[in-house]
Amino acid sequence: PECFEIERRLKEELDIPVMHDDQHGTAIISGAALINGLDVVDKKIGEITVVISGAGASAISCARHYVRLGVERSRILMCDSKGLLTKSRGEKGELNQYKMEFAQDRPESSLTDSMRGADVFLGLSKGGIVDGEMVASMADRPLIFALANPDPEILPEEVRAARSDAVIATGRSDYPNQINNVLGFPFIFRGALDVRAKSINEDMMLAATDALADLARKQVPESVKGAYEGTDITFGREYLIPKPFDRRVLYHVAPAVAEAAMKSGVARIDVDLG
Repeated sequence: PECFEIERRLKEELDIPVMHDDQHGTAIISGAALINGLDVVDKKIGEITVVISGAGASAISCARHYVRLGVERSRILMCDSKGLLTKSRGEKGELNQYKMEFAQDRPESSLTDSMRGADVFLGLSKGGIVDGEMVASMADRPLIFALANPDPEILPEEVRAARSDAVIATGRSDYPNQINNVLGFPFIFRGALDVRAKSINEDMMLAATDALADLARKQVPESVKGAYEGTDITFGREYLIPKPFDRRVLYHVAPAVAEAAMKSGVARIDVDLG
């Protein structure tokens, strides 16, 4: 948890933008995939249950961001290596202050138990810890974001063997729906620097997520398709977020971040985004 304290102190002591990419970059980009994935499977964000495997900086930041996007905090089941984060475990001194933020008032249980009936799985832990039976126990039309690299918590082939209705994302470039921080930090910092922002705040993070989600719904130009020959780049199950080589990301995310900075009062200068 040291990164939380380091980030807090840097923000207090500096008047320049500070962002921890493993935390906020992952949250912003997976948040865009979550918005679009739920649209594809026709589910409402306020009604879903999200299981998160991992309880480190990325997991906690993603959970916080998902709450901002509309996920109910009580429906986020975060698991560390010992199972579900619960208030009873906190009372036994097993959880630090950051894990306690998402400790639920539920019986202690395993990752396997927690995944039963869940709508979304977000993996930020280690490879191979999820199997087909666990995926099969989830709700209809689940989203599986297995982001451990280089080996995801479960391979897409294993997910498809367990159920055909799942929408899958990984952190790898050799599968559809790559959730990679390269879609985030260059353009977030560009937007912040263009208006000389004093910080990167929640409004700017939400703006980046919305801009990425929106861009994925637009028609993809031939110049982008040419970089991904043989790949169907049309909004849907295998194209939830823009591709890393899509130059349009700069012109969608950076202005959105800059506008959010100006509206939220952290910009030192105003710029014309027209």
